[in-house]
Amino acid sequence: MKGIIHFFLSIRTSLWLLWLLLGILFYGSFIMPLNEEFQALHTVALLPWLMGNSLSITWWLWLSIGILVFLTVNTLFCSIESVLRKRGSRHWLLVISPQVIHTGFLFILLAHLLSSYGSFRGTAFVAEGTTLNLPNGQSVLFEKINAQIDSSGYVRDWSSDITYFSGEKIISKDTIMPNSPSFKSGFGIYIKTVQFEPFSSALIEVSREPGAPWALAGGVLFIIGMTTLLIMKIRREEASGRDEL
Repeated sequence: MKGIIHFFLSIRTSLWLLWLLLGILFYGSFIMPLNEEFQALHTVALLPWLMGNSLSITWWLWLSIGILVFLTVNTLFCSIESVLRKRGSRHWLLVISPQVIHTGFLFILLAHLLSSYGSFRGTAFVAEGTTLNLPNGQSVLFEKINAQIDSSGYVRDWSSDITYFSGEKIISKDTIMPNSPSFKSGFGIYIKTVQFEPFSSALIEVSREPGAPWALAGGVLFIIGMTTLLIMKIRREEASGRDEL
């Protein structure tokens, strides 16, 4: 038992796991273009895709997931051990900042795990009056496709008026633009481009990323931890320099 605890508390474990993960992903970057099966990863969630494909081409991804599990446990052990060992320190911010960074890292891993299981992405061309059925049972009607055309005849901006339905009941209305998608019940609807010949139509993307809030929280914590750690170290070095003078 002590050997297992020592293994997960070792910084060497972190380094070896990271190097092994980088090596596997480097190998995978050469394998993916050679197999057509990997093209589906752009439109389906990772875990369902892994379950539906042969282990002969997915083994390195399973191994990467296993390494990330060990890396997560290693991070938890190191964070808990550091807080317990230094809980009496006067520089509490200097002690807790690395653990905030670790927490952000774990939140980002959780985000990828959630998205790898429940994410969704699909694209389609829709015309005015087209209704798309969403995976959650709701539907969205594209009522009007609008465009702003400059004096040279180029499309400068575009949008589409949409209405959400649950059965025959209207839930809400919205307008989607290139930099302003619509979000409803965890799904995002994006308008990519429009065309008006032979009739008005738009390229639409529908996506769902259940891990997005966790990734945002992880990124914020990571930045806060890094900034606080940097500031505290600078202040500590300045104080040390004044003491030497």
